[in-house]
Amino acid sequence: MKNKVVPSQETQTEAMKIAKATQKPGQTKEQTKLVAQGIEKGIAQYKKQQKERSRQADKAKKKAQKSKQPSQQLNQETVTEQVNAQEKDNKSGLIPWALLAISWIGFIVYVSQN
Repeated sequence: MKNKVVPSQETQTEAMKIAKATQKPGQTKEQTKLVAQGIEKGIAQYKKQQKERSRQADKAKKKAQKSKQPSQQLNQETVTEQVNAQEKDNKSGLIPWALLAISWIGFIVYVSQN
């Protein structure tokens, strides 16, 4: 079912101005009124289309923002993982050197006691 939308007074006035401006000689008031009604319908349809375009643009904008947001979070997570990996590599790099130093100290102590 279609709901009949009553055009605003401003739209009706604008439509009547346009209809009178395009009025032909010999055209009756009734005909002019019919032309004005057609113009009102056209204006209403135009406004409806503009609202729909606006809604679609808003949806696209929100979708774009949502798709950017996870990628930004993913980038932050990736950076955090890289920092953690570097810290882990630094720690794991120290362990072999510490063991080597301890073994040399132990070897020197052993040799010096004999």
